[in-house]
Amino acid sequence: MRFLTSLFIACLLTAIPAVQAQVDNPDLYDIAGEFAFVRIQYDSYYDGGWYGGPWATDFPAADENFLRGVSRLTNVRVMSSPITLRFDSEEIFDYPFLYALEMGRNGGISLSPQELENLREYLLRGSFLLIDDFWGTRQWDAFYADFSRIFPDRELVELQSDHEIFHTFYDIDGPQMIPGRGGRQGFGQAGINNATNHAIMDDDGRVMVLINWNSDMGDGWEHTYDQWYPTEYANSAYRLGINYLIYSLTH
Repeated sequence: MRFLTSLFIACLLTAIPAVQAQVDNPDLYDIAGEFAFVRIQYDSYYDGGWYGGPWATDFPAADENFLRGVSRLTNVRVMSSPITLRFDSEEIFDYPFLYALEMGRNGGISLSPQELENLREYLLRGSFLLIDDFWGTRQWDAFYADFSRIFPDRELVELQSDHEIFHTFYDIDGPQMIPGRGGRQGFGQAGINNATNHAIMDDDGRVMVLINWNSDMGDGWEHTYDQWYPTEYANSAYRLGINYLIYSLTH
């Protein structure tokens, strides 16, 4: 199995170029490609009505830029436009990778029984959910109150820097704090400047859910071309996102 995984990665890649946050050619992706970036639309307990709710933060620029980055920095073939789906849609079973963010805002997520059942089945079949961009204990508690109902019997594990997910494509020294566009350079939100990654595993130790806490990859992707957003954070956002993606495709 390890040989097959290595062979698969070798087929995906030629040489691994250095990350260039300013992707040279915005049109350099395969519109007939294979990987689709699926963003999850969800309900919050107190939806404020802005931009459709917290789920739509950074949309669609972050998603589109990430797809360009995946095409530019790997040999994974991608679709040109992101897709939005809900957890209770049967269509999620057509895609192995889902992205959601801001799940601790506006009172946290509000999942229906059908969403819980569908997502549980989706993850146990071998798929992957990446959760990004929420900050501090208050948002964590709001998020986890509902999300924990998906797998109430499974432990939430903090990933250390030696976990393979940080070394699947790029060698990364564990979780990275990526500040939002409005924050100060080197400083996070909610008074927290250190990121952590937490995971829910299946019975074989595969990461089913990756929670990127106290870090904002979405802003790193969205502001790739923003002269006022530090390139080092955009670089980190692409490295992390690509590592999570390659892990999901090979596990």
